[in-house]
Amino acid sequence: MNPNQVYQSGLKSSHIDLPDAKAICLMECPLPAEDGLNFVCDYPEGDIRLSIDDWIDRDYDYFEFLTPDMRNSSLQLQGPCYPVIFPSVNVYWSCQFIARASNVSLKHWQQMGGVSIDENMLIDKTIHNAINSKSAVLKRYVADIGKSWPVLLLCGGFLPLVLSVIWLLMIRYFVAGMPWITVVVFNALVISVTMFFYIKAGWIGHDPLTVVIGESDPYVNIGGREINHLHAASVLMTIVMILAFLTSIAIARRILVATSVLKVAAKVIGEVHALISFPTVPFLILAIFYIFWFSATLHLFSAGQVIRNDCNTDCCSYDLKLGKVNCDSCCGYSIHYTPHIGIAILFHFFGCYWATQFFIGCSSTVIAGSIASYYWARGEVSHDIPFRTVVSSLKRMVCYSLGSVALGSLIVSIIEWLRFILETLRRRLKFVDSAHDSWFGKTVSSSSQCCLGCIDWTLKSVNRNAYIMIAITGKGFFKASALATGLIIKNVLRIGKVNVIGDVILMLGKLCVSLLCALFAFIMLDKHKYRSGHNKISSPLVPVLVSGHHQALQDVGEEANMFVEQVSWALGYIVAKLFFAVVEMSIDTIILSFCQDTEEHQGNAQYAPPLLMETLDEESELQRLTEGP
Repeated sequence: MNPNQVYQSGLKSSHIDLPDAKAICLMECPLPAEDGLNFVCDYPEGDIRLSIDDWIDRDYDYFEFLTPDMRNSSLQLQGPCYPVIFPSVNVYWSCQFIARASNVSLKHWQQMGGVSIDENMLIDKTIHNAINSKSAVLKRYVADIGKSWPVLLLCGGFLPLVLSVIWLLMIRYFVAGMPWITVVVFNALVISVTMFFYIKAGWIGHDPLTVVIGESDPYVNIGGREINHLHAASVLMTIVMILAFLTSIAIARRILVATSVLKVAAKVIGEVHALISFPTVPFLILAIFYIFWFSATLHLFSAGQVIRNDCNTDCCSYDLKLGKVNCDSCCGYSIHYTPHIGIAILFHFFGCYWATQFFIGCSSTVIAGSIASYYWARGEVSHDIPFRTVVSSLKRMVCYSLGSVALGSLIVSIIEWLRFILETLRRRLKFVDSAHDSWFGKTVSSSSQCCLGCIDWTLKSVNRNAYIMIAITGKGFFKASALATGLIIKNVLRIGKVNVIGDVILMLGKLCVSLLCALFAFIMLDKHKYRSGHNKISSPLVPVLVSGHHQALQDVGEEANMFVEQVSWALGYIVAKLFFAVVEMSIDTIILSFCQDTEEHQGNAQYAPPLLMETLDEESELQRLTEGP
């Protein structure tokens, strides 16, 4: 960047902002000469008769060819040549000055009659603020996704697919030990991922994240917002690790209940063989969708208008074409997002969340239809059950239930984004309110977030049960939701016993898959390829989290922040959710079918398989006792 503007931007009396500085492209960041003074000159044009290749070969220095007027202008730090007095270092592919001048070069500059140059740390502070603006960090995070696509492909696509299939097969053939294995593996993975966050945050070892590309001077240490995000993630993972350990202790005595629940699912999966392989269908559809979605994301963030920055009139530089100092065009250019692009980015992320929920809902409805066919056939094995039930359920879903699934996923998406909008407003209001009513604003914001969170959790639960009743009865979304809610209220004890511990084990299984994907992503991103040179990523945080849930934007443009929920973690969790839905929906569908069966036959289930009756028998007795005579 124009050194004069960099120097001035560090002074409190100046109105020049560093992002507005004019810049030129160099192959390497310039360093001061050991025994003299180097110059970096603007692109050769006008009276300077040099080709671009000659300019590069001369190390961007043609000071000796300048006219007296050009030399005088250069000594005033107005170009076209600028002295290399401060060392510079490649920070995210931009040459940033280090506020430690070369004594030799500075002495030569003073002997030539150059203007006074202040050596102070304000330059470092100004550069630090510029590279850590919210919009700059967001753009680097999006660029990280583009650079680390092989990691996302492996750890967010292939690996969770393999791990999920292995988990399903182990449920099928080794159901008794799976709850214990899941709990142990989960705790081990949480500890491992937490330690990796500690390493990258610099709290363990000597390998913290650095913003400098390639080699740098040993005294260079420029902290970044990415480091702060890693520190926050490390603290969060520490809390998760403690909670995971305490939860494991709490549910240890209830593992046997989970085992009996999983036996019911294992029995169904063993009979309907196609259930294990069916999730590969929505997996492939989602994989294709995400490929196009990530491509569109990169294009959206690279779109915008290239506009000259509106700099202060004090900014002047020598114009080689005009042959004089010009104070009107020394500003640089930057990309500005129009409101339409900002809206398009928001819609793009909303569409991703809705589409993800829709595909998961379609998969859940097909699985529920297959399980319901098994239940209402009295669990009898026939040549139709292993494969044809899945195909028939898929046909019914496509022909009759697509609208209901789309509606359910849309309602959940809208509630999620209302929470997101309220959170954005809350962040903005933090900086504007007066002390008189700030407590009221905080109370309203917190309570609204809490209420929307409860509504969102309830809707997701209702949605899942509604998909099951759609598959069982063929009714529309709202009628199926009402029917499912009524059955749950009437059989709350029975469903609570079967679902609570079973759901905890299944959630731990999903987290095991996503955490293992995140761990592998950390290991892959720790290679030299992603730590230096052109492919260096600014932070492993976003690629790791993408490979392991879904994302949304905290804001767009200057107020944009990092993604919420998570990217190797995110995709891995979504893939695991597709496959684990086989077990999850098996349990829920069997239970709701059982409740519907008892409802239709005056309290005596006629179609329930023996294993299910054994599991629910104790709870049925308890329910009769609580209801009284």
